[in-house]
Formats: sequence, structure tokens, C-alpha cells
Amino acid sequence: MKKQAHLSPYWQCQLAGWTITALYWEVDAFVRSPTFSYAFAALNLVADIGINLLLTDAYRRFALQQGWQRLRPRELAARLIPAVMILAICFTLAVTLRFYRWGHYPLSYLQYLHNSGWVPFTTGVRTMAVWVLAWHLYHYAQQRNAATRENARLQVLAREIQLYNLSAQLNPHFFFNSLNNIKSLVPEDPALARRAIDLLSDLLRNALYKRSDQLVPLHEEMSLVSDYLELEKLRFEDRLQVDLHIDPALTGIGIPPLSIQALVENAIKHGIDHSMEGGCIVITVTKEGTHIHLSVQNPGTLASSHSKGLGLRNLRERLQLQFQGRAAFQIRELPEAQVLSVITIPA
Repeated sequence: MKKQAHLSPYWQCQLAGWTITALYWEVDAFVRSPTFSYAFAALNLVADIGINLLLTDAYRRFALQQGWQRLRPRELAARLIPAVMILAICFTLAVTLRFYRWGHYPLSYLQYLHNSGWVPFTTGVRTMAVWVLAWHLYHYAQQRNAATRENARLQVLAREIQLYNLSAQLNPHFFFNSLNNIKSLVPEDPALARRAIDLLSDLLRNALYKRSDQLVPLHEEMSLVSDYLELEKLRFEDRLQVDLHIDPALTGIGIPPLSIQALVENAIKHGIDHSMEGGCIVITVTKEGTHIHLSVQNPGTLASSHSKGLGLRNLRERLQLQFQGRAAFQIRELPEAQVLSVITIPA
């Protein structure tokens, strides 16, 4: 059995709204005119509904084609005023032509328009202005609702990455190795042991309390990454080397928090930790045109689990929400057993 076609909510509102409006006009005409004709009223009702449907739907199609529903209020206002005037003029011409042809007036149409056009024009201005404003307010409300939903999702993702980051820092292997390294340093190098304790506490503090739903300066992110790498070097020693290539002019730019940190953790987990010889992690931040590239290169191969972990999946979603599809993340395998992870964001 075929499903019965239903009118969309837009057309339901259109038909209901303009039918009620046209009925109101006919009732008003009935009250005002002692020679009210029911046949003429019926024709007038159908004509009013049809004309208003055609005019408003034509505006809707044009506005959607031009992207007016995405404009800011000031930019939109400059377009709405002439648009309402054009709609009102079309409404006036349609109404006066109808009354002129059905009324058989001895005057020319231009004379009739000059004498009787002001009332339908003012009616058209009011009616079309109300419809246009209502249509744009509906789209504005829809955009606000979508933004609210995205912000709520972003906050959820922020909490998820905080939990993920905390679990990464509290990973038993990482945590107990760090404590064992600190324990061995206490009699040999108390100053370095204190430094390691400070690094570990800073990492835990960031994991617990740092907000992840806002952009942070690059230098702040790199400070966290440096602390993490310094602590990991206590475990890997000469197996872990770091090479930084960061444009000094970019240290103040805003980037997603824990983004480079997530790439570095991934590089150590899937690269350095799996290699007996270790290797070098290369962190690069550059600007090309209107985009910033944050990249981390590490030794290893691109296993299926390398790019599908919770941290990287979460990072992809955060980039999508924070930059509305204008950011990208990719991870690929390079020659000579190297893996490159790149985040691209608007400058």
C-alpha cells in the first residue's frame, strides 16, 4: 500500500494562515458594505489566498537561493525593506487589477490605481512585512536551536576528552612507571625527583580541571605538551627524542585544547612504545594561507587501531563542532616507517 502524501508543516501554515487572513478580509468587507455579494466574496477569497501564497512562496525561494536566512540582522534589514516594498507593490497590482476588471469602472486602470491603490498598498506592506519577519524569525530560532544543540554536544565532548585525558594520565602503566622513576630519582637526584612530581601533578590538574570546550593559546598547549614529554623522557630516556618546529608568530593563536597533546600521546602509545630503538617525535606548527597546520610525526606503522581510538575520534568530533566543518584531521603513513598526524584549522 502506498503511503498517503502529507503537506509539509510549511505549507500547512501557509494555507491555514492565508485562509484565516482572507476570511478576515471578507468578514470586514461584509460588515462595511451593505451590498455584499457572496459570489464575489467567494471568488475574492480564493484569489486572495492564491495571490498571497504565490507571492510569499516566491520570496521564500528567492531568499533561500540567495542565502538570506544566514545573514546577520543588519545585513538582512537592508534587503528586507526593499523586498517588502516589492511584495506590497505586486500585491497592490494583483488586487487593483482584480477589482478593476470585475468592477467595470469607466476610468482607465492607471486612474483607478491612482485613486484606489493606497489602501491595498498599505495592507500589502503590513501583511508582507509580518509574513517576512515571521519567516526570518522562524529561521533565526532554528539556527539558535541548532547552535544550542551543538554547544551542548561540544560540552559533552569536552567532558569526554577530560575523562579520556585523565584516564590516559592515570593509565596504570604510565602512572606506575612515573612513580617508579620518581622513586629511583629520590636518592640519586632529589631535585629532578621534585621536578617529576611537579610535572605529574600538573598533568593531573590539567586533566581534572582544564576546560576543553574553548580555544587556548598555542603556547599554553605546548607548555602542557612539554611537561608531558619531559615526564615521558624519564621513562624512555634516550629512546624518546623531540624536535619542535613552531613559527614564533603563531604562539598566540587559539587552538583546540589538548589537540596536540592527543596527537603526541597517540605517537608515544603507537610509535615510541612499540619500538625497541625508540625514535623522534617531530611537532610542527605552520601557517599556509588562511589555515594553521598542527602536525605530529612519529616512527611506526599505521595499524587499524592507530587512528580509531577514543581520543582521536573525540578530536575529530570536536573539530567538526568547534569550526563548523572548516577544520580537518588526517593521519597517514609515510615512507621509511613514519606516521604523520595533521590537524588543519582556520587561521
